[in-house]
Amino acid sequence: MTTRLHNARLIDGNGGEPIADAVVLIDDGRITYAGPAAGAPSSSDAEDVVSVDLEGNSVCPGFFDVHVHLSLPGTKGSPVMAAMVPPSYRYFQLIDRLKVTLEAGVTTVRDLMGVDIGVRDAVAHGLIEGPRLLVADKMLSQTGGHADFHIPSGLDGSGVIGGVLVDSVDEARSEVRALLRDGVDVIKVASSGGVSSPSDDPDWLGAREEIVEALVEEGHNYGGRPVAAHAIGLAGITAAVKAGVRSIEHGYALTDELRQEMVERGQYLVPTLLETLHPDTATPQAAAKSGKWHEIAQASIRASVEAGIKIAVGTDAGLVPDHGTNLQEVGLLAKYGGMTPLQALSAGTKVSAELCGLGDQLGTLEAGKLADVVVVKGDPSTDADLVGDNANILLVLKEGAVKSNRGAFAV
Repeated sequence: MTTRLHNARLIDGNGGEPIADAVVLIDDGRITYAGPAAGAPSSSDAEDVVSVDLEGNSVCPGFFDVHVHLSLPGTKGSPVMAAMVPPSYRYFQLIDRLKVTLEAGVTTVRDLMGVDIGVRDAVAHGLIEGPRLLVADKMLSQTGGHADFHIPSGLDGSGVIGGVLVDSVDEARSEVRALLRDGVDVIKVASSGGVSSPSDDPDWLGAREEIVEALVEEGHNYGGRPVAAHAIGLAGITAAVKAGVRSIEHGYALTDELRQEMVERGQYLVPTLLETLHPDTATPQAAAKSGKWHEIAQASIRASVEAGIKIAVGTDAGLVPDHGTNLQEVGLLAKYGGMTPLQALSAGTKVSAELCGLGDQLGTLEAGKLADVVVVKGDPSTDADLVGDNANILLVLKEGAVKSNRGAFAV
């Protein structure tokens, strides 16, 4: 059966001007045509075609959020509660988080600490609904770093949240080899301190350059797995950039010199502008750090965009923002980064797909690619904030299958 989406504005993710009267054809979970209605192939057998009138709304590629934490509750609870329940309970909490993320138009996520390959594979095998997952499982840092959640009472929450402590190159190699053996898709390291961690500060150096470089080498040798570096302050960003990571997560204290180096190396920036700690679910110390650093984030992102760094969409959903609010980040890239709406939309589709190594399958609406399709009410090519309002996400298809249909289309 072929699905024919018509009477639609096509925003294909490549950054070009939308096509006002477009058709998208889907067959067996893949796109067979996406372009002007006038050029669409005609069907020889109408009974084999489901024709869906999109009523003049916009059709976009499925969106990405390349920095989420599905194991964490956002504003709907405290991460401390994870230590109060068995691991099996926390798996059931994932059901709604996966569902609302997918229904928000996010068809692919990169979980950078907290869920393992079992969750990824459960979604891939159809046991549970959700966006396709790429997982890091654990985050590595040194003792006293961003993955260290020892607290003065003597309790240690590091393992509960997914932290692994390494204090030498050899320890780092050993731990990451175990993760790669398990089948993770991406390696997560903290090369700076953090906002939520109790014993450090974003200005502090985390995993040293030689440790990050060792992780990059191991990832390259074990199937080409990329490294994503939590790096907020200058020392941590410098170590991560020079060690050759694929993506800098946050990157608030970037300098012009480092921006140029990132461009030359082809590295990506995931600025997480939506991430601002909620004072009701954070310690006072963390909330104070959050306010300071997110002012820096908002002030610095425009220079990174203007420098030509490849910008991908990530939110830290779960740690701070609620799951399902992910695409509010797209509007923030336009507001603070100076991106045009089309550039911001491409950041959340094509550029993010390329960061994840999925650009040949996802990220744009083109013949041959997987049919991850999102129908958006109105014209987000003129107003990027539209995609951040879930009421505007009218239809979500993942590999051609309907996952959400707020627009009540006849699919």
